[in-house]
Amino acid sequence: MLSINIICVGKLKERYLRDAIDEYSKRMKPLCKLEIIELPEERVADNPSAAEIQRTITLESERITAKLNKSDYVIAMCVEGRNISSEELSSRLEDISMTHSTVDLIIGGSWGLSEELKARSDFKLSMGKMTFPHQLCRVMLLEQIYRAFQISKGTKYHK
Repeated sequence: MLSINIICVGKLKERYLRDAIDEYSKRMKPLCKLEIIELPEERVADNPSAAEIQRTITLESERITAKLNKSDYVIAMCVEGRNISSEELSSRLEDISMTHSTVDLIIGGSWGLSEELKARSDFKLSMGKMTFPHQLCRVMLLEQIYRAFQISKGTKYHK
């Protein structure tokens, strides 16, 4: 069974988002081993300098990197990543499961991921050019992973 780790910066604040995460986590129990790893978010000033932003990106990315194993397949969620369909995600996860036992999907903080962490990733994935709150991205990503498993199983969930 494939292990999926969602490694993300920050905690979910809104109850409705936590409820959605709980629902998709419950649905995925028979499909994969899912772990959501929440890492602390750096505090920054209201109008941070470029140096403070870079420091934040570096510190948050170092925390994420510390959670990665060399044998894991790493997918970085970033705006410059590839846009793929749900079917393509399903196929990609099937292919990955043939060579890796664990997939780490990483979601950085509001300033993004370091260039080093993006370079460390095996694949860069984007949810599109629109901007979404990072907390909502977590829910959307979980739904897409659940959908990917349902596509692989041939269920009616994906129409």
